[in-house]
Amino acid sequence: MSAPVFTVDQFRKALLALLPRGRIWSRDSDGLQSLLVACWAASFQRSAARASNLLTDAFPTTTEELLTEWEDSLGLPDPCAGTNPTVTTRRAQVVARLTDTGGSSIAYYVAFAATLGYTISITEFAPSRFGRKFGTPFGGDAWAYAWQVNVPQITRTYLKFGDQFGAAFSSWDSTVLFCELKRIKPANTVLIFNYTS
Repeated sequence: MSAPVFTVDQFRKALLALLPRGRIWSRDSDGLQSLLVACWAASFQRSAARASNLLTDAFPTTTEELLTEWEDSLGLPDPCAGTNPTVTTRRAQVVARLTDTGGSSIAYYVAFAATLGYTISITEFAPSRFGRKFGTPFGGDAWAYAWQVNVPQITRTYLKFGDQFGAAFSSWDSTVLFCELKRIKPANTVLIFNYTS
């Protein structure tokens, strides 16, 4: 249910109805009381509109004016979002950090990435051991601590002729996902990103 939106005329009528009755309390449209009430009604309408906007702006999923307040309380923006992140990216990062309950399961990381706006899958690895099926990838003991995030819906940008000297040969648009998952991954694990679809 959205908050009611009242017009200046509705506030004017309400304020006139609140005035006392009597001969000196004229309700004529050109009378002094009506002119004063018209000024007050505009002020009340502006205040009510701002209060209604606050109901929308108080929630991180719909915030606009209070986005910087949310970011300040969460240590954002950080370099992960780049130099000029979109409002949608900034909101998603705020929501992801606020709703993060912690965990270390595949379902937790998939849900966390979904909060940021990405659909991912996770591949786990295991060291080779006796009894494994022949033809499976061979890996040492360190593979017990590695896991791979598969991100198919990314945009990869390649270096073009005329780009600034020293620019990367290619870049991806999922730096927020990369940084946030690096931040929450278990410290003893190795995180690998797979950007092929």
